[in-house]
Amino acid sequence: MRNYESVYIVHPEVVADELTALVDKFQTVLTDQNAEIHKLDNWGVRKLAYPINKNERGCYVQTLFRAESQVIAEFERRLRLDEKVLRFLTVRLDGEFAVEPVTEEPVAEEAVATEEEE
Repeated sequence: MRNYESVYIVHPEVVADELTALVDKFQTVLTDQNAEIHKLDNWGVRKLAYPINKNERGCYVQTLFRAESQVIAEFERRLRLDEKVLRFLTVRLDGEFAVEPVTEEPVAEEAVATEEEE
């Protein structure tokens, strides 16, 4: 398995629950193919360097994951088919990630550790 980073730009009118559903959909595409997601980061709406389809702004989403090479073809196909995604880029990374894999409830563990220290 290799390490990959994927950044995709979502249409700026996609907000809140709709954006969360879209990100979850692409996360599911990866996990259904046995990819390990290490980091999922929503950078928020930012100004684009140049207009894309007459849009001056877009919502950036970054995903760091570990997967087999054939997973990338299906993931990018799904990104390409979704009209809400303006652009995407997936690159292979050399070396290891500096972050641990995403867990279901990292906040709950931190809260327990804080209570134990007091």
